Order: sequence, then structure tokens, then C-alpha cells
Amino acid sequence: MRQGLARALGGAAIVALIAGAAACNSGTKSGSDNKNCGLKIAFFGALTGDAANLGINIKNGAKLAVEQYNTAHKDCTVELKEFDSQGDEKQAPGLARQLIQDKKIIGVIGPAFSGESVAGDPIFNEAGVTTITPSATRPSLSTNGWKVFHRAVANDDSQGPAAANYIKKVLNAQKVFVMDDQSAYGSGLADAVKKSLGSLVVDTDKVTRNVTKVFDGPITKIQASGATVVFYGGYYQEAGLLIKQMRAKGVTATLVAGDGVADKGFADTAGKEAAEGSVVTCPCAPPSAAKGSFITDYKAKWGQDAGTYSDVAFDCANIFLGGIDKGNSTNEKMLAYVNSIQYQGIANTYKFTDKGELDPSLFIVWAFKFKNGEQVPDQAAPTS
Repeated sequence: MRQGLARALGGAAIVALIAGAAACNSGTKSGSDNKNCGLKIAFFGALTGDAANLGINIKNGAKLAVEQYNTAHKDCTVELKEFDSQGDEKQAPGLARQLIQDKKIIGVIGPAFSGESVAGDPIFNEAGVTTITPSATRPSLSTNGWKVFHRAVANDDSQGPAAANYIKKVLNAQKVFVMDDQSAYGSGLADAVKKSLGSLVVDTDKVTRNVTKVFDGPITKIQASGATVVFYGGYYQEAGLLIKQMRAKGVTATLVAGDGVADKGFADTAGKEAAEGSVVTCPCAPPSAAKGSFITDYKAKWGQDAGTYSDVAFDCANIFLGGIDKGNSTNEKMLAYVNSIQYQGIANTYKFTDKGELDPSLFIVWAFKFKNGEQVPDQAAPTS
């Protein structure tokens, strides 16, 4: 994987570029005379529920891009519609069917999580609505023959080995305990980590997302295993409870997790003392490293720093907005446009394979640490 960041255009520069291309792809048409006007893109992911912070990060990044676009195209705007899945794959099919009823929607930013992608993407594919997920990392999502599927980050076949290499080479662990929450995302990432760690894995366990709140059994197994590192595949709410209870029982093993835990909600749940020193990996760069005016624009709009995947979602939205600006006003045209794109954004450069994966030459994986209750960049995760 290449760890370098390909970043060139900030929010203001992107707006200027889009505006210069041509207002709504026409020098003479405006308002209701232009078939590109009134089109919509959608956000699909958790805005409420126990993993809502991750979805809100994504929605806020996408909404910032749309608002900047609309400022530059006041006579021909685009709407962002929000679909709150609560991160629940059981709700995803009905919500996806609701989304495709709106024929003005020609692009979906999401689904945000892997489980809801498994449930919702077949519906989007049948309807021909192009999707770009900024965060769903389960590798098998690109193997289902969904023509509309695109992923703007590396999948867990890259994140898993990078997390394992961090455990081996940075933490120098000889005994690792691996557990997951049995979700499509958590189990897939944990399996990739186990495969890469091999004989260093001394024991494993499983819990249940949104159900397990008391971790006495797994903690007893961790203590018995002698592990100095615990890898957790899942989301921040349960991970926060796990590390809080580990520390209460005197377990000093370092917790390592994936991007589902890369959120301040982890430290909020665990308490900053229990969270201290925990490590999360992400197939993304630090949002604070985004180029141009994105960092200041985001904080001015939302009153807080950009979170995990906010910058990637900003780029995903601008890919769709650029497609609309170039006259791609149907599902068929938008799909062809996204399939052929090579787009330089503020978080990365985007080019998709024939399966919708990000080109492997553009993969990024970083490790972050929790210090004093805050998630801070540590280093690019080792690739070998």
C-alpha cells in the first residue's frame, strides 16, 4: 500500500473549480429550464443509535460539500436527503426501498456500515442508484456483482494486516487475544487480524453488538490467556465498556481496534483514564491533515473538528456534485461517470476498479491513540 496522501484541493478551491466548470453544466440554462436542477444525493447511515457519531461525521462532511456547491449555484441547487438507518441492518432494506422511490436521487453516500450495506446495496443495485461508501470496509461487499457499488477507502483485507503489523512491530506483542461483536464489519476485521497474527493469537471470544454490556466472561479469558494486547472488532460503544471493565478488574493489556472505534464516543463511554493508550486503526488519514480550507470550513459550520471519515464523505459528495455539474442527470450517466472518475479531493485521490474498490495504489491506513480522552494521530500503520 502507498501511505502518502494525495491531497490538493480544499473546500474553497473545489467550489471555485466546480463553479468555473459551468453553472449546472449550461451557460444559458438556469432554474427550471435545466434538467440538472433539483437533483438530489442521499446520505444513508446511522444518525441515531449507539454508533451515531460515526454516521454524523459522514453526514456533516457531505452536507458541507453540498452547501458549498449550492452557494456557488444559487439558481440550480442540489439537495442532500438524510436516511437514518441507526446502523441497523434490519432497518436497511425498508429504508433503501424508501430512498429509491425518490427518482431525483441519483447518488448515495453510504451505506456507512457493512451490515447495512449487505442488506441495502442489492436494492440500490436493482434500482441502478450509484453508491459510494466512505466507511463500510467488509471485503466481500465488492464481490457480489453490484454494479453500482463503490468504496472510497481501503477494505479490511488491508486494514487487518496493517493493524496486525502495528501489534507485532510497534507494540511488540507476543500474546494477543482477539474478539469481535459478530457484526458483518467486526467479525470480518477480526478474522483478517487473526489471519495476519497467526500463532500470536492465544485465544478468542465473541460478544453480541447492542446486547453485550457486561464483559466478565471475556475478561476472565483474557486474564487466563496472558495476552498483552486485546484486539476488538466492533464499534465504539461496546469497546468503551470493554476497556472500562478491563481496567476495573486490573487488566493492563492494550486495547487495539479498528475504525468502528475511531471516535470520541469510545473515550466518553470508557472514561479518559481507561481509554488512555488504546489504539485504533483506520483506512483513512487524520482529518486534520486535509488540505485547503476544509478544516476551518468544517469547524466554522459545525462548531467542532472534523471526525473520522468527515473528509472522505466531503470528497464523495463532491464526486457526485461534479457529476451533476457535468450533466449526468440520470442513474445510467452518473454510474458511468463515477466508474471513470479520477478525482483529486482533500482526503485522497479516487479511482475505482471494475469491482468498485478504491485503486490499491491509493490505499491509506493510519493508527491513532487515545490520549487524555482525545483521539490523536500516531503513525501510518506498517504495511509489512
